[in-house]
Amino acid sequence: MDLLALADFNLVARHGGVGRAARATARPKATLSRRVAELEESLGCRLFERGARTLKLTEEGRALHERTAILLGEIDDVAAAIGAGAARPRGRLRISAPQVFAHVAMGRLSAHFALRHPDVQLEVTAEDRTVDLVEDAYDLVIRVNPRPDDDLTGRCFLHDRLVLVAVPTRPRPAAGEPVPAILRAGAAPTRPWRIQGAEGLAEITPKPILKLSSLIMVRDAVHTGIGAAVLPLSMVAHDIASGRLARWGDLAGGEVEIWALYTARRLLNARVAAFLDCLRDAFPTGTSDELSRFLA
Repeated sequence: MDLLALADFNLVARHGGVGRAARATARPKATLSRRVAELEESLGCRLFERGARTLKLTEEGRALHERTAILLGEIDDVAAAIGAGAARPRGRLRISAPQVFAHVAMGRLSAHFALRHPDVQLEVTAEDRTVDLVEDAYDLVIRVNPRPDDDLTGRCFLHDRLVLVAVPTRPRPAAGEPVPAILRAGAAPTRPWRIQGAEGLAEITPKPILKLSSLIMVRDAVHTGIGAAVLPLSMVAHDIASGRLARWGDLAGGEVEIWALYTARRLLNARVAAFLDCLRDAFPTGTSDELSRFLA
């Protein structure tokens, strides 16, 4: 099998079309089309369904892309390391991170990383969807409380927990009394908050008055005194310490783990290893207090 044709096929598959691949890489469109056609001829099957304006992988094409994109990526990683004369990080590093963590932490983390590794072109995308590392061409993803995935490996670099907070002037409700609540949009159906406080386990019934798409907006709304909200401790620790917010208790089962994950089927390249080192240096113990101090 022609590796050059295979690489061009994966390039077209990743970008979703010959034209897009040609524009993204400044490669001649005719060359990419010819290489894909040659690969199809050598394999004796069609790899793309061609419409008037669309190009879609066939079942055979999808299987070939899923299995060979990783192998070609490993070849590129080895070649880059050898070309550098060592395992010096270089090239492009693409990271996907949840919006809240990206907005409050990734700017500074990325700047620190760039100063250490000027030969790496770091790209960070803030998004809450569960991306596919291979299909979406990411090297590393950051996820909160990720589900087990045999295709991914990595490490938990931060621990946090969810707490219920309100302004100090708002009295804590009596048993059975609902409290005005600020919720994150898209959260699970409203149920009583089970809170572990100094007096033991208690239930507080939220009465939704606002639904906001960002935890940062939720925090800002809580500061106005309009209602109570469940937020990560790291986001409100300084407000609690300064007396701007009161901590009513910890959400039962509200432990939070933040993981850095990469595909288990690829060699750990120098760029990913370097970013993991950056996370380890920023959060050596991985506690919510560390994240709170970092955010401050």
